[in-house]
Amino acid sequence: QVKLVESGGGLVQPGGSLRLSCQASEVIFASNPMGWYRQAPGKQRELVAVRRSGRDPNYADSVTGRFTVFRDNARNSVHLEMNNLKPEDTAVYYCYARVEGQTYWGQGTQVTVSS
Repeated sequence: QVKLVESGGGLVQPGGSLRLSCQASEVIFASNPMGWYRQAPGKQRELVAVRRSGRDPNYADSVTGRFTVFRDNARNSVHLEMNNLKPEDTAVYYCYARVEGQTYWGQGTQVTVSS
């Protein structure tokens, strides 16, 4: 079983930046999708950004141009650089990986964008 542990969430003002990190418990090959979803109160969990080698990163329209997903395959980690944050970005952010047909989730980290 793959375990994913997020860090970096917190409170940030609108227009600010935040970096989330996710550490996997074992090797996740670059060819495996890995990235981030989020879930705001009362809403469905949605894709934020997912990266897989050989493909362009997949970003939600709402974050395109503001968020960047990075993978450090040697460290089995994935990161989300969030810039120009907006109140509507407030959500629990979940690390995501798919390995051998199985989907894995982190426990989530809260991001709150508020003045």
